Formats: sequence, C-alpha cells, structure tokens
Amino acid sequence: MATDELALHHITVRFGGLTALDDVSLRVTPGKVVGVIGPNGAGKTTLFNIICGFVPPTEGTLTLDGRPWRPRPHHLSRLGIARTLQGVGQFAGMTVLENVMVGARHRHAETEALTALDRCGVARYASAHPGALPYAIRKRIELARALVAKPRILMLDEPAGGLDADEIAWLGTLIKDLGTTVLLVEHHMDLVMSVCDEILVLDFGKPIALGSPAEISADPKVTEAYLGAAA
Repeated sequence: MATDELALHHITVRFGGLTALDDVSLRVTPGKVVGVIGPNGAGKTTLFNIICGFVPPTEGTLTLDGRPWRPRPHHLSRLGIARTLQGVGQFAGMTVLENVMVGARHRHAETEALTALDRCGVARYASAHPGALPYAIRKRIELARALVAKPRILMLDEPAGGLDADEIAWLGTLIKDLGTTVLLVEHHMDLVMSVCDEILVLDFGKPIALGSPAEISADPKVTEAYLGAAA
C-alpha cells in the first residue's frame, strides 16, 4: 500500500473569532490528483497556505512521507513542492524565460526553463516581457515556472481562472499527463471532475464530503452547499 506523500491530520485554523478550517483531514498518495472545492470562503486557499507554511494551524498536524512536518515557505522548493498562485505574478522587468528560470532548482536553469515553456506551449514567447502578453499566455507561463522545478507535489491554485474552454481542455490534458502528485483548488467543476482521483469538499471551513468524482457528484450535501438546495 502506498505511503501518504502528504497528509493533514485534524487541521483547525482560527483567526480571532473566525474559524477558517474546522477539523480537516486529507491524505494524498503519490501520483494522485486531489481536488479541493467549495463555495467562496470555504477555506480552500487557507488549506493551501497551511501546506506552504504561510499560516500555522491552530490545532492539528501535518506529515510528509509519513513523518511529522512543519512547513516553511523557504524549504518548499528543496522538498519538491511547487505552487502556482491565483492570477499571474510575473516580474515585469524580466523576460518570460528569466521569470521561469526563477523557479529552477538545477544548474542548467535556462535549458530546463525552455523545456518547461515548451511543455506549456509558450516557448516562442521566451524573449518577450510578460506584461505585453495575453492573460491566458501568462497563466501558462506561471505554470511553466512551477513545472521547471520538477516538483513531486504540484499545488495549483485556480489554474483555470480567466481561461476559455479550449485553454481549460488543454490544461486538463496537461494535468493528467504530468504523472506527478497534484493538489488542485478550482472553481471549474468540469475540469475538477475530469482530472481528479479524489475530491475534498469544504463548506465554511468544514469538510462535508471526500470521495471520487462520481461520489462527490452524487452527494446531496455537496449540492446543498453549492446551490443552497434542500438535501
């Protein structure tokens, strides 16, 4: 049986009187694509920030490769963990290639950055500056910057935001072909259902469902959380 690569154990996060996450547990095994979904304000980004070490849990623990783990943002890269951000965050004064090279961990950064750009279909923009490029292209550059580190765990935060149907279809194919562990926060349900092996559903910080896409689609608690319908 595969060892959990990353696991959250009964994580609770409170900000003053607000409970952002309430007793959340999640196990991620190597090579799986795990989605985290929920309405706005459900706690999805807080969960990502816990894993990245930006927010400490009020209660609960994390393990990495079966060992207790306290995340630190500056340690993520050498542990093989990469994250994309909502929107795009490139450096305006640098070329596309230079932006992607920022994410490289190895000596041959330029070669690896070009390979990552090519995999994301945007190698022809290597010498351009990001600010002059369309949003969808910049989203691909953001993804290339995460992939250049060759992460074993890739955290994607709303990667389909602002993309059209063709771009989302391309993204889904890429995610399925990566062969790496992926944690995906996303609002586009078609993408989530097509690429994820398992999905965690949060509502006001509480986990209300965990299962396969088919199980999540059929769960009345999920329908109620999203639509406000009676279960």
